[in-house]
Amino acid sequence: MDNIIEVKDLVKIYDPNIKAVDKISFDVKRGEIFGFLGPNGAGKSTTIKILTTLLKKTSGKVVVDGIDIDENPGEVRKIIGYAAQEVGVDDDLTGRENLKLQCSFYHIPREKVNQKVDDLLKALDLTEAADRRAGTYSGGMRKRLDIAAALIHEPKLMFLDEPTTGLDPQTRKATWEYIKQLNKNGTTIFLTTQYMEEADKLADRLSIIDLGHIVAEGTPTSLKSEIAADVVQIVLKENGNRKIHEEAKSYLKRMSGIKEVKDYEDGIAVFGQNGSSLIPHIVRALDTAKIGIDQLTLTGPTLDEVFLKHTGRKMRVEEVKPPGRTPWGMRRR
Repeated sequence: MDNIIEVKDLVKIYDPNIKAVDKISFDVKRGEIFGFLGPNGAGKSTTIKILTTLLKKTSGKVVVDGIDIDENPGEVRKIIGYAAQEVGVDDDLTGRENLKLQCSFYHIPREKVNQKVDDLLKALDLTEAADRRAGTYSGGMRKRLDIAAALIHEPKLMFLDEPTTGLDPQTRKATWEYIKQLNKNGTTIFLTTQYMEEADKLADRLSIIDLGHIVAEGTPTSLKSEIAADVVQIVLKENGNRKIHEEAKSYLKRMSGIKEVKDYEDGIAVFGQNGSSLIPHIVRALDTAKIGIDQLTLTGPTLDEVFLKHTGRKMRVEEVKPPGRTPWGMRRR
């Protein structure tokens, strides 16, 4: 399987000297769903805007389907689709009219327009609402219409920037199914997300990005297998007391069955086999040392724990409102 995207030492610096992306390298294989996972502000959207030719990079090299994005951005745009975080449909037009307008932008032959529009409306489960104004659609429906519009020209490569942010759980899972079907039909997917479960369920491979750096990459299974342990997260009663914190870590590191002890923003993370049996030993050890525990949490290997191990922080998903509205004419041309 050859690469459809190759990124080498990509850097983006905003004024005044804000480095949003810091020398990252990765590739995307043709035909896969590639996940770009990270919290808000990690550099996901900056990267996707560079790859879609919407933003100039500071340095590095990006090749899309064999085309250098600096040398021939117009050719890149012909083979990609892009659905941004902000939905770019015209609320005054019906769903059908929105898609027909996109057909005119891409010079789809007139005799093929009706069939193409009907096929996309059916694929995205919008046939019944096709002749209603898009302004009456729910957030999930508007998002699906936006994805349909990005598929008008049958792109080889589809960029989805946080496609389910702000959607309710039921609509989110339905959107996952549309993305999987799109990929089965031959489209390579580049997906940015801040949802661990979404990356785990959809991505064939993924990169985890934080503060402009790629901190881990691999398949979801391989990344979780690197943990190869349960994780016990401990918040001490005297949280913030550095002396007590270091003393607790010292006691924990001497315990059998513990593979690794790491700091994280709320306390201490302990990695070990059979975490449920470790917990009483941890409690007794810290009690003997007269170190109080305020909170203790046990989890198995997940992408949350992968992020925690590599960054020392939990990845908190920000609560956001349903997909926003972008003024017409600013969507992807």
